[in-house]
Amino acid sequence: MAKTAQSRREVEEAVFTGIIEEIGTMRRVAEHGPSLELTIEAAKVLEDIRIGDSIAVNGVCLTVTRYDSRTFTADVMPETYRMTTLSELKPGGKVNLERAMQAGGRYGGHIVQGHIDGVGVIRSRVKEHNAVVFTVEPDDARQLKYIVPRGSIAVDGISLTVVRADNRTFTVSIIPHTLAETVLADKHPGDRVNLETDILGRYIERLLQFGLADADGSGGDGAGPGSGGTGGSGSRASGAAGSARGSSSGRTGTGSGSGLTEAFLRENGFL
Repeated sequence: MAKTAQSRREVEEAVFTGIIEEIGTMRRVAEHGPSLELTIEAAKVLEDIRIGDSIAVNGVCLTVTRYDSRTFTADVMPETYRMTTLSELKPGGKVNLERAMQAGGRYGGHIVQGHIDGVGVIRSRVKEHNAVVFTVEPDDARQLKYIVPRGSIAVDGISLTVVRADNRTFTVSIIPHTLAETVLADKHPGDRVNLETDILGRYIERLLQFGLADADGSGGDGAGPGSGGTGGSGSRASGAAGSARGSSSGRTGTGSGSGLTEAFLRENGFL
């Protein structure tokens, strides 16, 4: 019998690790304009499932709305429909699945939020001894500034290490186990994949934006270059940057006027 009871909790931020638990099979794709309702057949992720749980589907964090002994159902809102490859799924297709990490669990991969930055296209797939090297070109070249060699990236929800990156593409090398246990085994040049870059780089960039805005004398309203932020978090970060001004212990390497100081980093939990 399908479960449709109220959620046991409100999930504000699920965290994943990019270690795929199993491959699920699409059983139903109901399209409602720029939104979807997906029903996916699975086994392992159903073991302790409840309404409101978060499950990453090809790297996209979705919330369980219904389930039975063989499947679970989740909604895809318009923003997710536009930003990911979920709109391309068809019944019978395969998807990577991972449950949200439990408190106290092990990080086998890296911090993955299930918030997709955009889509990339596989440009090449080359076997190299026991590995397979994929070259991926993001649709939006601006994503490449967050992709660094030996850094982490999630490709269709899989935690991978970046081998190389230039101003157009990046490469990842896949071991046989990862290839066999994920949908990458069926991916070839021309196929599209979901990309989530490392959140740490984006946080650092955001902090630098507020620090530079403060140094330019734009004050505590958080309206730094490219900030786009409003409300509480922006004001707090800007205020913290302001309180750190004038510190003689800055470690910015660009002079004491940048606003990004040791005091600022300590106050915001980075040291």
